[in-house]
Amino acid sequence: MASDPKADLHRYLRTARSAVLWKLDGLSEYDARRPLTPTGTNLLGLVKHLATVEQEYFGACMGRKFPEVLPWVAAIEDGSDLNADMFATADESRSDIVSLYARATEFADSVISELPLDAPGVVPWWPEDRKYVTLQLLLVHMIAETNRHAGHADILREGLDGMAGLREGGSNLPEQDWAGYRERVETAARDAAERA
Repeated sequence: MASDPKADLHRYLRTARSAVLWKLDGLSEYDARRPLTPTGTNLLGLVKHLATVEQEYFGACMGRKFPEVLPWVAAIEDGSDLNADMFATADESRSDIVSLYARATEFADSVISELPLDAPGVVPWWPEDRKYVTLQLLLVHMIAETNRHAGHADILREGLDGMAGLREGGSNLPEQDWAGYRERVETAARDAAERA
């Protein structure tokens, strides 16, 4: 059976999107929003960021217009708040952000469905030698971007309550004594440090 490259790429993007959203399930409002790294990385902010970039890359970069104006984009573009899309303000509810992500991905999905992989686009903020792109390149870029942030979300969520894995009902992690495994890794690290 022949593979359909566009369908394959789209499936990988959808899988990564689902993984990011699953990391919000069952969390308190505070845990979904609170900064969990020194640079302020937080789960709901990752979703807001991904909604922002989905509508940018598959919208303006492909000559399409997302039907909403995201007020924080102006703050990013003028340099007044470069991280405005990386956290949810107190006035932005979790359902607002998750709903925005759904609308942004629906919009992106419609663009992906309508255009061929070789459809041309322009990413104005990329360097001159790379800013002329195709839909295929943007799909690859968004798969990488979304999976990168899914990895961040994996680690953040595991640190909050121990939940780990790819998706509900299919964690992709073996059943084992994780505390024992962690201790084995810790012992190996200490032994290596003593030998260095």
